[in-house]
Amino acid sequence: MKPFVKLTLILSLSALLGACSIFGEQAEPDIPEPQLWKEASQALTDLNYEIAIEKLEKLESRYPFGRYSEQAQLELIWAYHKHNKAGAAIAAADRFIRLHPQHENLDYAYYLRGLTRYVEDQSVLNRFLPTDTSQRDPGAARDSFEDFSTLLNRWPNSQYAPDARKRMIYLRNQLASYEIHVARYYIKRGAYVAATNRGRYVIENFPQTLSTADALAIMVAGYNQLGLTELADNAQSVLDQNFPDYPGLELE
Repeated sequence: MKPFVKLTLILSLSALLGACSIFGEQAEPDIPEPQLWKEASQALTDLNYEIAIEKLEKLESRYPFGRYSEQAQLELIWAYHKHNKAGAAIAAADRFIRLHPQHENLDYAYYLRGLTRYVEDQSVLNRFLPTDTSQRDPGAARDSFEDFSTLLNRWPNSQYAPDARKRMIYLRNQLASYEIHVARYYIKRGAYVAATNRGRYVIENFPQTLSTADALAIMVAGYNQLGLTELADNAQSVLDQNFPDYPGLELE
């Protein structure tokens, strides 16, 4: 290439870079880690989760091994959760749990993941219209229950344990109600083996929930239809002893 052609290209590139600077497209200057952390913390205090996410993401990407890196990862889970970014919150929690299996605040990561999953299926439509939550896909509820269960098993004295325990009571009832909803469907369709299996699953895995009586009644109905009278009588006996005022199984 001739010298004057090279010079022309260099001058053109310099002019282009200068124009980018004029129009504000120059690279953003580095912000010191303590300043980023201070700004992120202030945004969290102000409940400005959008700004907090922006600052925490910058801190994590620019200072991945810095002084505030691990705490920033935890705070980012919370900020995503509060900003209704469930997928991002769960992914951030997954990452923290994978990278820091011995972290002193690992219980908090499990709690936040469980909490995010707890409200994950609460869409805008569900907030404003009455819906039967027992008829929805219980995937998020099961995952939330598992996270809270892990928290209570591994850190029974965690400061987050009391709240997790309360939420698990609700989740147990929801999961049991879902099983009963499916069992009723099986009964109406004549799938009696599947129905009795669902009823027995509730008795074995969610005892002492609001669905216990319905589970026993489904077992009675299913076993009778299958001609297993002894099993039906046993289930009926347990139902009568524990729920003498049970009104009967509703299939509609």
